[in-house]
Amino acid sequence: MDPELPELHFDEALPISAHVEEIRNALIAHQVLIVAGETGSGKTTQLPKICLLAGRRQIGHTQPRRLAARSVAARMAEELGEPLGQTVGFQVRFSSQRSRQTRVKVMTDGIMLAEISKDRELRRYDTIIIDEAHERSLNIDFLLGYLKQLLPRRPDLKVIITSATIDTQRFSEHFGGAPIIEVSGRSYPVDLRYRPVAGAADQRDRDQIDAICDAVTELTARLDGDILVFCSGEREIRDAADAINAMDLRFTEVVPLYARLSAEEQHRVFAAHTGRRIVLATNVAETSITVPGIRFVIDPGFARISRYSARTKVQRLPIEPISQASANQRAGRCGRLGPGICIRLYSEEDFAARPEFTQPEILRTNLASVILQMAEAGLGDVEGFPFVEPPDASQVRDGVRLLTELGAIAGRDRGHTKTGVRLTAIGRKLARLPVDPRLGRMLIEADRLGCLREVLPIVAGITIPDVRERPLDQAATADALHRRFWAPLGEGDQASPDGSDVAALLRLWQYLKAQRKELSGNAFRRMCRDEYLNFLRVREWQDLHSQLLEAGKELGLHRNDAPADLDRVHIAILSGLASQIGLLDPLSLAKPERGRRRGPAEYLGTRGARFAINPGSSAARSNPELVMAVELVETTRLWARTVAPIKAEWVEQVAEHLIKRSYSEPRWSAKGGQCVATERVTLLGVPIVAGRTVSYARIDPVVAREVFIQAALVEGQWRTRHHFWARNQAVRAEAEDLADRNRRRDLLVDDATIAAFYAARVPADVVSVAHFDRWWSTARRQDPHLLDLSVDDLVDPEVAVDQGGFPDVWSTGDLELPIDYAFDPGSGHDGVTVEVPLARLAGLDPAEFSWQVPGLRAQLAAELLRGLPKQTRTRLVPVPDTAARALAWLEDQPRVAGEPLWTALGRAVQVLVGVQVAAGDWAPDKVPEHLQVRFRIQQQGAAPVVGRDLGELQRSLAPRVQRTLNAAAAHVTHPGATRWEFGTLPISVEAPEPVPVALVDRVDRVGVAVFTDLAEASRSHRAGLRRLIALTTVDPTNWVVSRMSNQTKLALATSPYPSVPTLLADARLRAIGDLMDRVGGLAEVRDQAGLTRLTDAVRGDVAALMAQLVDTTATVLTLAGQVRAQLPRAGQATATDVAEQLRGLVFAGFIAATSANAWPHLPRYLRGALRRLETDGSNPKREAEAAAVIAELEDEYGQLCDRITGPLPVEVADLGWLLEELRVSLFAQSLGTSVPVSPKRVRAAVAAAARSLGI
Repeated sequence: MDPELPELHFDEALPISAHVEEIRNALIAHQVLIVAGETGSGKTTQLPKICLLAGRRQIGHTQPRRLAARSVAARMAEELGEPLGQTVGFQVRFSSQRSRQTRVKVMTDGIMLAEISKDRELRRYDTIIIDEAHERSLNIDFLLGYLKQLLPRRPDLKVIITSATIDTQRFSEHFGGAPIIEVSGRSYPVDLRYRPVAGAADQRDRDQIDAICDAVTELTARLDGDILVFCSGEREIRDAADAINAMDLRFTEVVPLYARLSAEEQHRVFAAHTGRRIVLATNVAETSITVPGIRFVIDPGFARISRYSARTKVQRLPIEPISQASANQRAGRCGRLGPGICIRLYSEEDFAARPEFTQPEILRTNLASVILQMAEAGLGDVEGFPFVEPPDASQVRDGVRLLTELGAIAGRDRGHTKTGVRLTAIGRKLARLPVDPRLGRMLIEADRLGCLREVLPIVAGITIPDVRERPLDQAATADALHRRFWAPLGEGDQASPDGSDVAALLRLWQYLKAQRKELSGNAFRRMCRDEYLNFLRVREWQDLHSQLLEAGKELGLHRNDAPADLDRVHIAILSGLASQIGLLDPLSLAKPERGRRRGPAEYLGTRGARFAINPGSSAARSNPELVMAVELVETTRLWARTVAPIKAEWVEQVAEHLIKRSYSEPRWSAKGGQCVATERVTLLGVPIVAGRTVSYARIDPVVAREVFIQAALVEGQWRTRHHFWARNQAVRAEAEDLADRNRRRDLLVDDATIAAFYAARVPADVVSVAHFDRWWSTARRQDPHLLDLSVDDLVDPEVAVDQGGFPDVWSTGDLELPIDYAFDPGSGHDGVTVEVPLARLAGLDPAEFSWQVPGLRAQLAAELLRGLPKQTRTRLVPVPDTAARALAWLEDQPRVAGEPLWTALGRAVQVLVGVQVAAGDWAPDKVPEHLQVRFRIQQQGAAPVVGRDLGELQRSLAPRVQRTLNAAAAHVTHPGATRWEFGTLPISVEAPEPVPVALVDRVDRVGVAVFTDLAEASRSHRAGLRRLIALTTVDPTNWVVSRMSNQTKLALATSPYPSVPTLLADARLRAIGDLMDRVGGLAEVRDQAGLTRLTDAVRGDVAALMAQLVDTTATVLTLAGQVRAQLPRAGQATATDVAEQLRGLVFAGFIAATSANAWPHLPRYLRGALRRLETDGSNPKREAEAAAVIAELEDEYGQLCDRITGPLPVEVADLGWLLEELRVSLFAQSLGTSVPVSPKRVRAAVAAAARSLGI
C-alpha cells in the first residue's frame, strides 16, 4: 500500500466488506467492473478505498447529486481520519474543496462531463467510479458512452460502475461482458399485499385517497411502526393528509415530504419523535433520501416522471405508473429495520404487466446540452455515439433544433466537423457556460444589450428551485408577501409589462440585496423566514449569481454599470425562450355555456402546442396577448410557469433566424406612393404579426416598379402636380370620349401598352413616387415632353372610327339638347344620355328619341328585328343586312311625325321583303339597355332625375312640372266658379314652352288650371264643361223619379252608392257627358258663348237619356243581387273570383265610370257570372283551367295598369272590358260576345298597349 495514504479500514458491518478482495482482484484483472448492491451495502464509500488498496492513484468518483457528492466525500474523509480536501476532496458546480494531495475526487457527473472538453483523454484519472448508474440520468449515460470510446485508447484506465441490482446485465453488455459482483444489502423479508383501488364489486366508487386510508387502517389496527406513503405530487399529498387527519388516529403524526418543502419542514422527517409517524412523500423517498424508522409502505403505484415531448417540445411531468424496479425499491424501504409490510394499491397482474425498468432519462429528455458539449469537444456525431441505450432520432433532432433556435449551431455539415454540427460564436460561448443552453443564451444576449447586471440574477433565480416558500397552512399570507414583487404597469421609467414574473424575480433579487446590506446575518435569516423565503436557497441564489458572474468574466461578458431598462431585460430573456412563446387565443375568453365555468385563458404555442398560464403567475389574470414562458410543464394540462408579456418586435429582433415571413396582396398605396404588401410573420407556427403593411420594393423591386407604373402613371392613383400628367389626362379624356361614342373599347390601346410607354422612358430603379419625383426633377430639364402622350398613342390605328355618327347635341324643334356618351356595360349610365330641362320635358315626343343617334341606329334596328317572333324573324335573315337595307330605304323616305323607329322599320321590311309585322310583335323594351336613350332631367335646386322611359318620366314628373307651370300661368288659373267667369280661355300658355289650359271639375264648382299632358287636359276640360252644364241647367231628377216603377226603386235601393240621390246625380252627369260627346268639339269651347251653344245642344235630351240610364242601372243592380245570392252555393275558389269580378263591375260611381261602349254589355257580363255560379262543379277540370287563364291574364293586365300614373288611357281601360268578354266566352259561351276574343288575343292586346305607351 502507498505509504502516503492513511491506513485503510473496512467496516465489517457493511456487506461490501466481505467482497473487498474479490473486488480488488477483479479490478486488477479487468478494465471495467460492475458492482451491484442495494442502498446500505456500503459500495459508495468503500469502493474508492478498495481502489486505493489496489494501488490506484487518481480516482474520479461521480455522484448524480451535489448533496450526495458533498456528504459522500465528507464521510470518506471522516473514515480516513482526515479533513475534507486532503486525500478525499469534492467538486460540484461552483464549489470545490480539494488539494494537490487529493487522490479521490468526488464530483457530480456533470463536472466530469465538463472536464472532457479540456481533458479529452481524462489523463488526470487512472480510475473512474460511476456511482448510482442505475438512475440512468442523462449525464450518466453520456459518461458511460464516452468511457466506452475512451477505454481502447486508455488501457491503463479502470472503470467501476455501481448500481442497485437493476438491469446490471445491460451495463455489462455495454462494456463487452464486464464482470458483475453483487453485494447484498441489509434487508429483511417484506410481506407484499395487493389491495387494488377498485377491487370488489362494491368498491367501484372508491378512489385512491379512500384506498390509502383503508391501508392505513389495516396497518395501524394491530401493528406498530412508521408508515411511508408514496404520492405522485404535492396536491395528492395535501389530499391524503387531509383524509388521514380526518381519521383522528391517536398518537399519530402526518408529515409531508417533497422537494419544494422548506428545509425546516423536510428535516421533520429525520427528527426524533414519539408515537406513530405517517410520512407522505413523492418518489424523492424512493432512492434519494432514506427515511428512518419505516416499517410499512403504502404504494399507489404512480409517480410524476419528467418526460420530454418530441411533439410539443416541452418537458412534461405526467403521472405515470411506476416500473417494477421502482415498485421493488419502494417495497425495500420497509425492510431495513426488520420484517416489513408493503401494501400495493394495484393488482398483482397490474404489477406483472408493468415495464421492468424506468426508462432512462436520455430517452425522455432534450439532448441539447449533450449535443452542445459533444460538438464543443468534437466527440463525434450524436447518432453514432455509443450510448447504453441510444436516444430516439426525434430527440436528437429536437436537441439540434433547440440549438439552432438559440443560434448556437449553423447547421449540420458532416464534411467539415466531426460532430455533424457547426458551432457558431454563440454556440462556443454557450458550451463554456455551466448552465442550460437556453439560460446561457440569455446571458450572451444580455451582454450584447448591456443588461447583464439585471439578467444574471434572473438566470440564477430560474436555475435553482424557487426561493419563495408556500406552507400549506399559511399559503394566503405567503402569497400576499410574495405579490409585493409583482411588477405593475406604470412605475416610472423602470415599469415592466404588467404581469411579468421575470420583473418580479428581479425585484425580489434587488430587495434581498438591499436587505442583506442593511441587516445582520441573523436578522437577514429571520427576515427570510418571516417573509416565507428559503434562506438556504437565497444563499444558493447569491452564490450561483457570483459564480455566473465569474464565468461570464472568463467568457468576456461585461456587466453593465448603468441600470438597464426592463425592455432590454425581457428581450435578453426572450432570446433563450424563442420557442416557448404563446399567443392568446381569444376564443378561450368567450363566455362559457350556462352551468359551466370558464377555464383559464389558452395560448397558442409553437409547433401547435396549447398552454395556460399557471394560476400562481402574476400574468394569470391579465391575459397578455403575447407571452414567453421560462418553463412549460404538462401535468393535467400544459402549464406555463414564470411568464412575462412580450412584444412582437422583440421576437423579430431575437429570433430572426427562426421567423418565417410571407407576403401577400402586393398592391398600390396611394397614400404612401409605393407598392405595399401584407406581411405575415410566424415563429414556429405562432403568428407574431398577423397582417402588417410593408413596402414591397425591398422584397421584389421588379414587381414594385410594375405596380407603380400601372397604378400611378397608368391609372392615376397618385397625388402630383407635374405638368406632363395634366397634359396626359386631357389627352386620355379625349381618347376615352371617342371610344365611348363608338362603343369600342378596343378602340383604345390596353393598359399594358401605356405601361410599356412609361416603362421604356422611366429608369429601372424608379419604384415609387418618391423615386420618380427625384428622377423627374432632373430629367424634365433635359426633355419636358419626354412622358407626353398623344391621341395616336392611345388609339389603335387598326380600328375604324365613326366621327359623324355621334353628335354632341340632339336637335328637336328649336331645342339643342346636350348629349353625353358612356361605354360602361352593366352600369346605369351606359349608352347615350340626353340632357333635358324640366320645363321642356312635356313637349318632347318619345317617338323621336326611339330613332337613337345615327351611330347606333343600325345596331338598334338589328336588335329590334331580332326581337320579332321567330316565324317573322326567320324571313328577315341575315338580320344585320335587312336592318341596313331598311334604314337605307328610310333615308330616302320622308319622316312620319310621331312615328317610332320600329313602326318605320315595319313599313320598310314590308316594302323591301314583303313581310308584314304586326304592331304588337315589336318589343322595343327588350333591346339592350345601351340602345335605349337615357334622359337626365335637370331641375333647378334639385338633383337631376334620370331614366330611359321618356313617357314614364313625363308622367312621374308631371306634378313638379305642374308646379312650375302654375307659377308661370298664374294669370290664367282660377280656383273655381259655378258659372262661366273665366273670360276667354287660351288653349295654352308659355311656361316657357306652350302648355295646355283646361277647365277642372271641383264637384261644387269649376276651376281653371294648366297641364303638362294634352290628353289629361282634354279629359279635365270635358269634365269641367259637364259640371258647368249640370250647375247651370234644370235638374230633371224629380221627373225621372216620378216615372220609376216600384221594382226599379227597390233595385236602386240595393246599390253600392251612399244613397239613391247620389246614384241619380251620377246618372245625370253620365247623361250630360254622353250628349256632349255626341256634339263634339269640346276643346274649342273656350268662352261663355261656346258654353251656351253646347248647353243648348244637350239640354233637351238630358232627362230622357237619364231615365234610360236609370232603367239599365236597375237591371244591373237586380242581376248583381242575384249573383250575390248564388255565391254561397258555389265552390270557394269560384265564389271568391266572381265576388271580386262583381266588385269591379258594380261599385259607387260605376254609372259614370263605365265607358259608353261597355255600358250596354254590363247586364250580359253579370248574367255570365250568374251562369258560371249556377253550373259550378259540372266540369271541374275545365272550370279550373279557365279560371287559371283568367287569373294569369288579369295579373298581366294589372301589372300594366300599375305602371301607369294618373287616369288610364282609353285603350288600356278597354282591355278590362275585353277581359269581361273573355269571361263570358269561357264560362257562359251561349250568351255570346260583342267581339271575337281568346286568351291569345287578350295577351297580344295587353302587350301592344304596353309598347304603344312605351312601358
